[in-house]
Amino acid sequence: MQCQLALFSTKRSEHPKRPKTFDSTSHRNKPVSQPLDFSLSISDHTAPVRDWNKKNLIGLSKQQLKEELETIAGTKSYTADQIWRFIYQRGVTSIDDMLNIPKGIKDDLKEKYTIDYGRVVSDLLSPTDGTRKLLVGFKDAKAMVESVFIPMVGPRGTQCISSQVGCSLACTFCHTGTQKLLRNLTPGEIIGQYMIPAKDYGDLPLAKTTQRRVNNIVFMGQGEPLYNWRNVKQAIEILTDKDGIAMPKSKITLSTSGVASGLPKLAELGGIGLAISLHATNDRLRDEIVPINKTFPLPVLLAACKDYAKAMEGCNRDSQRITFDFQEARALAELLMDIPSHVNLIPFNPWPGSKYVSSPRDHIIGFSRIVENMGIPTTIRWPRGLDIMGACGQLRTSHEQQQQQQQ
Repeated sequence: MQCQLALFSTKRSEHPKRPKTFDSTSHRNKPVSQPLDFSLSISDHTAPVRDWNKKNLIGLSKQQLKEELETIAGTKSYTADQIWRFIYQRGVTSIDDMLNIPKGIKDDLKEKYTIDYGRVVSDLLSPTDGTRKLLVGFKDAKAMVESVFIPMVGPRGTQCISSQVGCSLACTFCHTGTQKLLRNLTPGEIIGQYMIPAKDYGDLPLAKTTQRRVNNIVFMGQGEPLYNWRNVKQAIEILTDKDGIAMPKSKITLSTSGVASGLPKLAELGGIGLAISLHATNDRLRDEIVPINKTFPLPVLLAACKDYAKAMEGCNRDSQRITFDFQEARALAELLMDIPSHVNLIPFNPWPGSKYVSSPRDHIIGFSRIVENMGIPTTIRWPRGLDIMGACGQLRTSHEQQQQQQQ
């Protein structure tokens, strides 16, 4: 179980610097340029011609796909499995490319269905650390979300995925919290945020991939995933299906601001990493910066975390351990003493209009040492993608913000 903790202050201080590790040659087909161009689009193979009146095959469960095919003449019991593998193993974006599907069936499919990851409205690459932020649009023009690829050591990296357009929780340190909730994302819109970079980086077709570039998925983008659980769950089931993408559950982490009532449902899914955005060790402060704490105060949330850890005892160690993102070192260590946990310390990442600035670098390191010395493993998550507003807590639909500024 992970605990996320943002370290910030209302007084001005120097933002901590992170050692540069980005090798610009590792970003496939994406040259670094200045200034960054909001009109830059991803490769054409992720942007097929769209007919919004057709149903998207991306995001349908296996059972839903089989039910849809019952209306198509000539399909066999195995046709759904063939189509599933074409979409999620081979990464086809055109029904015409499903080579062993009879032409008559493909013609009927094209009348009703499409394969659409979403449209890339902007594609920004940080020349500093290689973080890549995509603004992805969907059927309704206002429904756009940001999704971020964070490169790690070597060729691999993590895709940070959004689950809602906007957010209803209004956490005071989070830029997304300033954007009202528009709607939940569908399973297909969630999966599309993985498929776009996976296809562009060569992770698809799977048969030609020796090592995934998009190696981890974190639900830490816009929105509260446990408030869109039905669609998030279906997306995770598709992402982890052994006949498709086959992403290991241990490579997926869901972050929540503290929706305690949703943890039993996540536990039923099994094997998925859990991160809790804690941010304070007392209800008074947490009520102020994470308003959902008034609904699920710390005693309720921590009790739910203990139940979750117990339910995960049969799973791998990483899914049993909860990661907490946090402040207040000694109080934090004492609070988590009875929960198998790992603490992520996240320096505050500034955004326009915020009243906070990051804590000094030496304070963050000192905080980490105190927690470590009290027996709680700790990681400092130094900022990535600051120059493109792609760091933790900075995501907000850029197009929506620009429209507001023009009005």
